[in-house]
Amino acid sequence: MGYVQIGIIIIMSLLISITFTSLAIPILQRLDTGQNIREDGPESHMTKGGTPTMGGIAVIMATIVTCLATREFSVQIGVIILVFVLFGLLGFSDDYLKVVKKQNLGLRAWQKLLGQIFIGAAIAIYKVGFSAGGSQVIIPFINERVDFGIWAIPFILFVVVAMTNGVNLTDGLDGLASGITFLVALFFALATVHIGIGAAGVFFGAMAGACLGFLVFNKNPARIFMGDTGSLALGGGMAAAAVMMEMELFLPIVGVIYVAESLSVVIQVVSFKIRKKRVFKMAPLHHHFELSGFKETQVVGMFWFATLIFCMIGVAGL
Repeated sequence: MGYVQIGIIIIMSLLISITFTSLAIPILQRLDTGQNIREDGPESHMTKGGTPTMGGIAVIMATIVTCLATREFSVQIGVIILVFVLFGLLGFSDDYLKVVKKQNLGLRAWQKLLGQIFIGAAIAIYKVGFSAGGSQVIIPFINERVDFGIWAIPFILFVVVAMTNGVNLTDGLDGLASGITFLVALFFALATVHIGIGAAGVFFGAMAGACLGFLVFNKNPARIFMGDTGSLALGGGMAAAAVMMEMELFLPIVGVIYVAESLSVVIQVVSFKIRKKRVFKMAPLHHHFELSGFKETQVVGMFWFATLIFCMIGVAGL
């Protein structure tokens, strides 16, 4: 599969995503799926209350329809899509409880984590025990494969859970998660041409186009949010596809913002429990910048730019 084919897949998914998202907005509004805004969040976010969420359904559908339309059927792409959908269902369960059933907490943290571990363990066991690549992982910049052996299972599990939560934590500003994920997915889609893994390229191209199409309606001021339905699906699907490509170690490079957002939460919690002091004005990191005087659009722009730079670094590491 070449760059032209990847480009066609992205454009196809973009148009499908725009169509599905435009249809989803009035439907979700009628179903009263308005976003509940945290009272302890930035004051400027209170105006976002009532914006329909669960828009990740449109992203998931656009990605899957595009993958099916390419007719690139294989066990590998089937596994990736299955993981993508399972994480989407996990996120949908959380969103449904919060915005439809009006249960503010949604799924408990341990319930979400348990679901993530179950799905992550399944993909890890499949990759190590049943796929052609086994337990090998590509090391960036030296283009060598290292066999992790039995340690590949806990490693892959960690990657899947960490990436899923990283995307979920990043989804806090208009267009932030969708824009960053577009860039990361685009990097991996183009990388598949370099290393010759077509199935993952189809998925990443479809994901890139779906995120870009969703961004049309999700950019500031957002008309729709993806919710956990979208963020968990994107994180889980991205991790699964990277695992199949044996490119897990590229994720923290090109997904540096996901890592920074996650670390900011960990540092904040640990610091407050041990020192009774906060390191950041608010976590995740994007809220810290907001409370430091940056406009929401400025924070999103900075994080997009940082992702673009690190994607270029990732290209150098191929």
